[in-house]
Amino acid sequence: MSMPPPPQGNPYASAPPQGNPYASAPPQGNPYAAAPPQAPYGHPQPAPGYHQPHQMPGYGQPMAGVPQPPTCRVCAAYPAADVTIRSHVGMLLMMRFQKWQGPFCRTCGTAMRREATTNTLWQGWWSPFSLFIFNPYTIINNLVVRGKLNKLPEPGPATHVARPDPGKSVLQRPASYVALLPILWFLFLIVRGG
Repeated sequence: MSMPPPPQGNPYASAPPQGNPYASAPPQGNPYAAAPPQAPYGHPQPAPGYHQPHQMPGYGQPMAGVPQPPTCRVCAAYPAADVTIRSHVGMLLMMRFQKWQGPFCRTCGTAMRREATTNTLWQGWWSPFSLFIFNPYTIINNLVVRGKLNKLPEPGPATHVARPDPGKSVLQRPASYVALLPILWFLFLIVRGG
């Protein structure tokens, strides 16, 4: 007596799926388009069709479209004002101009402004153009900077380097009173000539 042949698989089971039923159809792109940009050295290239999610920027990278407040260029603290501190040295035949562009926080800007203004007050008068044009302009500029810096609140913690010490105010530094010599000399010439 012969036996019937064994059944071939489950007659009630469905056919096995062919590929991922949830995957979208492959993109029909332009075959002549340029190849996608390659990832930088040491970074893996994402799989084709994979879109990286929006990532928060790293340290020092501002978010796109969001205005960032300026931070101090010395200590990287916030808040800071975008100001330019100037210094002038007038010599008999030559002149030297210096400037430091911000932004600066209140503490760093005050320290730099006091030093630059003090140097200007004792070194800036010793040429005719410096006496009448460049030195007064530099002093007035630094007074405007002083007003902007004084409007700032105290800065947050320094994140890069220690802040410079502002030291004494300009009028408490003896070197700043050298400026009285050319002023008194100029007044003497006016009184003597009149």
